[in-house]
Formats: sequence, structure tokens, C-alpha cells
Amino acid sequence: MADENALRVETTRESAVLSRLEVEVPVERVRRAFQRAYRDLARRARVPGFRPGKVPRSVLESKFGPVLREEIERALVSESLPEAVEQSGLRPVTEPAIDAPAPEDGAPFRYSAQLEVKPEIELPELEGLPGQRPPQVVGDAELLMELERLRESHAQLEEEPEGTGAANGHVLKVDFVGRVGGEPFEGGSGQDVEVEIGSERFIPGFAEQLEGAQTGDDREVRVSFPEDYGNADLAGKEAVFAVHVASVQRRELPELDDEFAKDLGEFDDLAALRARVREDLEQARSRAAESRLRGSVLESLLSRTSFEVPAGLIERRLQRQLSRAHEELHGRVPEDALHAQLDQWREAWRSGAEKEVREALVLEAVAAQLALEASDTELDERIASLAEEQGVDPKRLRSAYRDGGLLEALRVQILDDKALAFLCEHAKVEEVADDASA
Repeated sequence: MADENALRVETTRESAVLSRLEVEVPVERVRRAFQRAYRDLARRARVPGFRPGKVPRSVLESKFGPVLREEIERALVSESLPEAVEQSGLRPVTEPAIDAPAPEDGAPFRYSAQLEVKPEIELPELEGLPGQRPPQVVGDAELLMELERLRESHAQLEEEPEGTGAANGHVLKVDFVGRVGGEPFEGGSGQDVEVEIGSERFIPGFAEQLEGAQTGDDREVRVSFPEDYGNADLAGKEAVFAVHVASVQRRELPELDDEFAKDLGEFDDLAALRARVREDLEQARSRAAESRLRGSVLESLLSRTSFEVPAGLIERRLQRQLSRAHEELHGRVPEDALHAQLDQWREAWRSGAEKEVREALVLEAVAAQLALEASDTELDERIASLAEEQGVDPKRLRSAYRDGGLLEALRVQILDDKALAFLCEHAKVEEVADDASA
């Protein structure tokens, strides 16, 4: 015998990522919803001439009917939609779009729900996908470059003799006051500011105009702010800076010898320093090579797999990225300029967000086809690894993930890594040249 209280649900597939549910809520459930709504309203309604709880339904219908039917509609959809989705066997990836009329007491309530769902992905052959991996060997030239960078990071600034003109590589300590249209502007003044000739850290054209300057000189520097400058009030405008050169200095590099290695505090001699630098470079190149291989194999898989991506998933990922950007810049950038920048990023980042969603969906399909699993033990190991990297207690980190509802996302990450590891292990790998190893 059919259950008179059971929902009637019809499912229509509108596209690879869209399905529509036609839901009918039976009369009895609608009647009970109306009874509950009017009973609750009668308790709280205050109508002149009637005691609380004694207002006739006819009066309530006349006074509150349209608004109450909207509440009943929301209640009926909220109560029945999860049941209808479960009955359909679908797994929506975003909030359904509801199209519902106002319900009527004594009649079935019918509405439709459009759901975005994950596409069914037909995967190609998973073994033998092309991949690229650069060499992991560290060449002598690369080692020497890294040692030179280390020397430069420990260079000391030495005063040049009086009368020395500033040239490329010199570091000047300057005081300056900038004006736009004859008026000083916020952030346009500074004292004891280091400006390196040849560096691009300052406004384009600023440092170059100080070439030849000597200690004690005063110069007028004219520059134009770039059109895309972060401060919209200054973008594209010309500024005039009154600059006083307090000193001209040169960088004095330490000798690359045993003493330099010892000064770093953890090496007995230069050979030990060279060995550590080589080891660090090899580890970095190994990580980079693995990343290049994973990225190229995944790109090969995507190029061989065609499927539609739910628009809602793209929008959700994009919104998360924009929200993070807003949190980071809020209070540091004027609000109107920040929102204008976020609008630009929304369009600029959309293709990247779609690519990330596409990668996530195809890796999920690979994990499902290979019947991969992420065990609780593997989840604990991943949390322990993350805790070690962050220098926190694993139990506290697990609690934070649990409280934030992030454990399932971490489990998905483990599955993605397993799926990608399988693809790389069975890929057709081409060793490619890399200039960094020369």
C-alpha cells in the first residue's frame, strides 16, 4: 500500500551538470504545515479585540495570510528538499535553485529544484600519460651562483670617500619630500631611506636621477607614477621630490673562505658550507622536478578528458580566493580602490579557478576508478606532518581541523595525492633540459 505522506519526485537531467527535481508534497503534509503555522501565529499574534492565543484562524488569514504562506512555503521546501534529493540519488554540489508557488491548504504543494551536480567523467587510459621532469643534478655554476647570493646577503655597507659620485650598485641614504601639484602627499616623505642605483625597488626613474650625486648634494627628482599604481590618487600623476643625499655607500662583499663559513655560525670550513648549500639546492630541485612532473602529467590527463564544469563550483572557489584577498588587504587599501581591484581580479582569476575545479574533479574520478581510499591512519600521519611543519601540537591541529569542518577536505587532499602519484608512477616521463642545472 502506497504511503500517502510520501513525496513524489521526478528527476530530469537537463545537462551534464544540471538536473531538475519536480517535487510534490502530499495534501496531508501541507495541511499539517498550515496547522502548525497558524497555531504558532495564534500564540504570538497581538490583534485588538482578541486575547493572545484566541484569535480565530479566519482573522489571522485575513490579516497575515500572504506573509504566512511565504513562511509555509519556505518550511515545506526546507523539510522536503533533503528527502527529495536523497530519493533522487543525486549529489548536488551547490545550493539548489527553487521555483515554488505559494502553497494552498487542502491541495498538494508542487515545486521544482534545479541542482548542479558533478559530471560523469569518462577517463582515458591512465597509464602511459606523457610527463616532463627536469634534471635534479646541481651544476657547479648553480652552486657558485647560490654562494654569491649568500655573500651578497651578508655584505656590509661602507662609506665612500668624500667626492665620490654615485654609480650603479651604490647605496645612497637620502631624505626626501615629494609633492604633486605643489602639495605634499601622504607617504611622499622619508628620512634615512636607502636607495640603490640600478635597483627597481623605487618609483621608476627615481634612482637613475641620483647618478653622479655626492654626499651632501641636494637634487630635484621628477617622476611619473605608473598608470596602474596601487594608490589611485597618484596613478599617472607627476611628482617632484626634493632629495638630500646624506651618504654614498658601497657594498663590501665578504671573502668566500673558511672564515666566512665560520661566521655563519654552523660550519667548520668552506667545504662544509658548500656541501650544505649543494644539499639544499638538490632538495629544492627535487621538489621542483616532482612538481613539474605532477603538473605536466595532470595537464596531459586534462587535455585527454572532456567534461562540463558546474558553474557554481567555479564561482564558489573564486569567491573563496576573493574573500582571502579582501581579508589580507582590508584596512591597508582604501575601500573603494579595494573593491575596484577585487572586481578586476574576479575576471582575471576566473579561468584559474575553473582550471583548479577541473583538476579536482578529474583527480576525484581517477581516485574513484582506482578505488583509492584515505584511511584514518593516513589522515593522522598527514596531520602529524602538518603539525611538525607548523611547529604545533598534532592533537590541537586535529581539533582545529575538526572544529573547522576541514577533516574531510584533508582526506580529499590525500586521495588527490594518491591519484596523482599513481599517474606519475605509470607515466611516460621525458627528461627535459633546465637552464638552472647548467
